[in-house]
Amino acid sequence: IITFLTGFFIEVIGVKTGKIFGIYEYQTTLGFKIFEVPPIIGLNWLMLVYCTSVFTNIFQINIILKAFLGAIFLTLFDFIVEPVAIKLEMWHWFGQTPPLQNYIGWFVVSFVLLTLFHFLKIKKNNPIALLLLVLQICFFGIQRILIAFF
Repeated sequence: IITFLTGFFIEVIGVKTGKIFGIYEYQTTLGFKIFEVPPIIGLNWLMLVYCTSVFTNIFQINIILKAFLGAIFLTLFDFIVEPVAIKLEMWHWFGQTPPLQNYIGWFVVSFVLLTLFHFLKIKKNNPIALLLLVLQICFFGIQRILIAFF
């Protein structure tokens, strides 16, 4: 619940102010919106943070390093997603491309949420979570390659 609400409301603040990720807006592809943000975005934050925490939990390192590694991973994932999401009209950036601020915002928000996830005693040995993460990477990765060539 915390991750869903944090992800959703950080996006609401982002859309309303442009201060967190840059100046952008959600389009209609992701469905209805509350405060100009589709609620599915909160679910997306939850899924990505949970699946990434399962992935980084494989490593025998301390919680802060797990969160740092996961935040880097999610920021790189966002870098792959952005052109695809723009092409599929999920959201629109004013200025054509996502600014550096977007990736800094993704890293910071991801790091905070992943740190919280690792401190909480949540089951982190879920093989379906890893499969879901791989499927997300494949879905957006293949489309990113196709966009680059076509």
